[in-house]
Amino acid sequence: MPKEINLSSLLQEKLINLEFEGRNKKEIIEELVDLVAKSGKLKNKKAFLKSILEREKLGSTGLGNGVAIPHAKSKVVKGFVLVFGRRDNGIDFGALDGERTYLFFSLASPEEEVGGHLKVLSEIARLIKDKFIVENLKKAQTKKDIIRIISLHANGK
Repeated sequence: MPKEINLSSLLQEKLINLEFEGRNKKEIIEELVDLVAKSGKLKNKKAFLKSILEREKLGSTGLGNGVAIPHAKSKVVKGFVLVFGRRDNGIDFGALDGERTYLFFSLASPEEEVGGHLKVLSEIARLIKDKFIVENLKKAQTKKDIIRIISLHANGK
């Protein structure tokens, strides 16, 4: 496992989409998996999509506060991949608070990287508890703005 896994080093502009079009949970997850595939670290897109949908069956990753973090560990992933998508008109993602979801982080990790996977998920969860950060992510105009907001607040800064 890399010594330091942080959100700002994982997130790249090519892995951000501010104009998701999916109208339901499955379509949004497919768009997230398309972004993961852009990383070049996914050996089999279809197998990873299956992994992430299986994980979602265990319980919704819609955490509330307008944010979901669909994620999975899989043997078809070569290294950590973090992607971010936004849909201006939120969808019903089965969030714990029953509210619509607008912001989507997705984490893809190698199957054996349990510790690192949990570390990144907990860092995202800590970040999105802050309604101010969530509002800034909703309003951000560019992919650079998204990265700047996350870098500013990630890793306890």
